[in-house]
Amino acid sequence: MHVTQKTGRAGFTLVEVMMALIVAVIFFASIFQINAMCLRSIGSAKESLAALQSVQDRAERLRNLAFADLTTPSVIQNLLANPANPAVFLGKATEVVTISNYPSTPNGVSRFTRSPGGNVRTNSVATDLSTGLVKVDISISWTMTLGGAARSEQTSTLISDGTKK
Repeated sequence: MHVTQKTGRAGFTLVEVMMALIVAVIFFASIFQINAMCLRSIGSAKESLAALQSVQDRAERLRNLAFADLTTPSVIQNLLANPANPAVFLGKATEVVTISNYPSTPNGVSRFTRSPGGNVRTNSVATDLSTGLVKVDISISWTMTLGGAARSEQTSTLISDGTKK
């Protein structure tokens, strides 16, 4: 019986090692990129949720006002001086509150704008909001962190001059 022996050494060549290294680098770079995209997407979702919550919080604060206060420009301007909630996001959002008679607006609308810096500007004041039913429109707009797209959340509600129980 004849036995043959291999005299060469078993192992990887430099080219094989380099190819494996390149494949590993591409794999991990892809994983890190996907992770970064997920984090940016989560940040965008947080912004949208904070805007939606802020619109709802502002609507609740306006609903809780007495009707006479709701139709008084100085009260609304003072209310808007503070953000609707403590979300850090509101530091880069613009909030607009519009109050008008419902169903028609022959006497104009009262419109207030809260800028990202927290300054409140009175854009217009209705001459008469004493019909007993007003429409309140609230909107928040901002530029998304992911992609820089302009976004907004808004709501409308009707508030009547009724008695609270």
